[in-house]
Amino acid sequence: MKIHEYQAKELLAAAGAAVPRGVIATNAREAQQAYEQFGKPVVLKAQIHAGGRGKGRFKDSGADFGGVKFCKTKEEVGTVAEVMFRYPLVTKQTGEAGQRVSKVLVQEAADIAREVYLGMVVDRNAGVPVLMACAEGGVEIEEVAARNPEKILKAKISPELGLVPFQARRLAFELEFPPEQVPAAEKLMTALCKVFIEKDCSLAEINPVAVTPAGEVLALDAKMNFDDNALFRHPEIEQLRDESEEDPMELRAARAGLSYISLSGTIGCLVNGAGLAMSTMDIIKYHGGEPANFLDVGGGATKEQVTEAFRILLADPRVKAVLVNIFGGIMKCDTIAAGIIAAYKEVGFHVPLVVRLEGTNVELGRKMLAESGLNIQTAAGLTEAAKAVVAAAAA
Repeated sequence: MKIHEYQAKELLAAAGAAVPRGVIATNAREAQQAYEQFGKPVVLKAQIHAGGRGKGRFKDSGADFGGVKFCKTKEEVGTVAEVMFRYPLVTKQTGEAGQRVSKVLVQEAADIAREVYLGMVVDRNAGVPVLMACAEGGVEIEEVAARNPEKILKAKISPELGLVPFQARRLAFELEFPPEQVPAAEKLMTALCKVFIEKDCSLAEINPVAVTPAGEVLALDAKMNFDDNALFRHPEIEQLRDESEEDPMELRAARAGLSYISLSGTIGCLVNGAGLAMSTMDIIKYHGGEPANFLDVGGGATKEQVTEAFRILLADPRVKAVLVNIFGGIMKCDTIAAGIIAAYKEVGFHVPLVVRLEGTNVELGRKMLAESGLNIQTAAGLTEAAKAVVAAAAA
């Protein structure tokens, strides 16, 4: 689950981090009222769940600025905010359609002497969180990481102890903070690690960390993603979800207990198991097709879940054919076949359906599908199924 920048900053501030003052606006008038509270230049920051806002553009607006704009006057704030709320913001992560902006952060402008990067992820190989830092923060951090990976400093963090003081001090000195700024840098790193571990984040970034001429160390921007599987422990984080920023079909699938990710192809995929889903998509692409989605119904899917899964797949106008690839381990293949037949009749298919079953009672399951009288093509192997569904989608 993702949250907005302003929400991430609120979590960091609660953990002891220094953040610039900011006010959320939902229209241009509120943005101007927020400006009046500061009485000094501000930065308007469009709040969407996508990176690259500063280098983005507002589609069809003719504006020469992106989703982050420095404003000196109340009139300029109004003009810029009108554009932000009226036109979709297009970035590298939104696609050409762009994303509508419903909230804008009006943030007190800060003098910046230098920028630093801080980020946290889970190191899957080491099995622990890792704090990453770079003395060259800002919008080009990805290029720095690709061009000079040795500039990315790393510290493995104990989940039990968190960031210990000596680690924070060592990173602060390696980032070339002068002695008088080290305590502030330590405080910011400690807050980031605290939020990451306590709130079960999968990603947490402060980019940039701004160092002012006066020596302040501020979280100028922040990004956080959370582990969906841990949200039951954090109802306060669940409340921060902005469903308007999420794919409606992915939300619908989540409510039904399904794992669904929309892609850009023409072949719908219904499988049980993430590994099987990945291999199914791979073999579809190998034989010249393009998957329209990743949809995992899990090992114990019910008829109701299979029915909802079909509805979700068929609601995508790009889907020209559907491949069901199920391994009957926990569930028997005849039970799966019965569920597919019932769901097919209830939903009403308008595209070809190819089914590949394997596992317990597989022959009985295939027999049930073949004798159902429905337009369902069965396949004995995954290669045969992939070729059949690719041909059906192209017909």
